[in-house]
This record gives sequence, C-alpha cells and structure tokens, in this order.
Amino acid sequence: MRDSIWNKAVGGRIAREKNSALAMIGLYCDGKHGKNQNLCSECEALWQYAKARLEQCSFGEEKPTCRACPIHCFQAEERRKIREVMRYSGPRMLLPHPILALLHLLDGLTPKRSHLRDP
Repeated sequence: MRDSIWNKAVGGRIAREKNSALAMIGLYCDGKHGKNQNLCSECEALWQYAKARLEQCSFGEEKPTCRACPIHCFQAEERRKIREVMRYSGPRMLLPHPILALLHLLDGLTPKRSHLRDP
C-alpha cells in the first residue's frame, strides 16, 4: 500500500527511472561531449534504448533498481555504456537534480519484493 501511494505521489517508478536516466545521460553528454542543448547522437541513441527497455520492463511499477534486478535486459554493449554514464553522473546528480538523486537512493533501499527473489 505504501508503495502505491509513494508511486502516485512522485509519478510512478518507471517515470522516475526515465527521468533519472535522461538526467544522468544529459550530465554525461554535457561533461564528456561538450555542453549543448540536445544530446549528441550517441547519447540520444542510448537514451532511446534505455527508455524503450524501461517501457517494456516486465516488473512494471514494481521494478527494482537495475543493480538489484534479477533480469538484465540491456544488451552487453548498452549495459557497459549505461554503467559508464552512471559512474560519471551518479556523484554529479546531487546538485542539479537533488530530488531525483534522493529518490533513486531511496528506491535502492526499499526491501526486495518476494516475487523478485530467486526460487
């Protein structure tokens, strides 16, 4: 019950994940590829891939953080890229996106749901 109220209050788990991914990719693109109004083509492709994977997530609003997820839905190369983005952007999220950073940390602290555990 608490999770459903929490998700409604802050826009839902998938929406938060999309916002966090876009913010992190944006920070990475600005820092590594130069400040620009739009993402470069490489970062835009990664964003479109991540967004599509989130929209197809089989866990839906019960989605764990990617680190805690038993299903790794990203292909190897995209997974490597998103990890690089997260390593770069994670520590830099607090100032430009404090609420997203805090919510992502809180999402990682929520207890694992029984249907996500290995049998």
